[in-house]
Amino acid sequence: ACVLRNAGEADAKEMLELFVATHSETDFLLSYPDEITLTQEDERQFLAELQSSENSVEIIAVVEGKAVGSSGFNPIGSAEKLRHRAQFGISILKEYWGLGIGRELTKACIECAKKAGFTQLELDVETQNKAAISLYNSCGFVEYGRNPRGFRTRNSDYCELTLMRIEL
Repeated sequence: ACVLRNAGEADAKEMLELFVATHSETDFLLSYPDEITLTQEDERQFLAELQSSENSVEIIAVVEGKAVGSSGFNPIGSAEKLRHRAQFGISILKEYWGLGIGRELTKACIECAKKAGFTQLELDVETQNKAAISLYNSCGFVEYGRNPRGFRTRNSDYCELTLMRIEL
């Protein structure tokens, strides 16, 4: 059984460990683990701010008491012309891929984004991440563009990003 719930201040240590672990297991995420400079206190403060936020969320997936994934969204911007848009992100420990946890986290964020008043949820995904693209498509996201030089790896290879969105 997997429990999804809002991440809170008390989850700071486990959420930071999860963040570092997921970033060490795949090159599909935004940063390398050694680039993560957040402290446990930074994470605690971030989660505290989210708990009182009306337009951002961080959801934790817990299996047998262990944090195995998280997802969330934040506004693209505060300007009136941008207030309808939010950016979505998700990461799951590799040993829990393919079990439906990503789908449930994604669906939960979509529902929370609707309740927060957003009309568009957006994400960028590395184009070679076919499993993630399939998941996002099945949840209603559609491609709206590509960024051919969205990522640059340490060996100087460029990776293309697929830009996706869902209308809420």
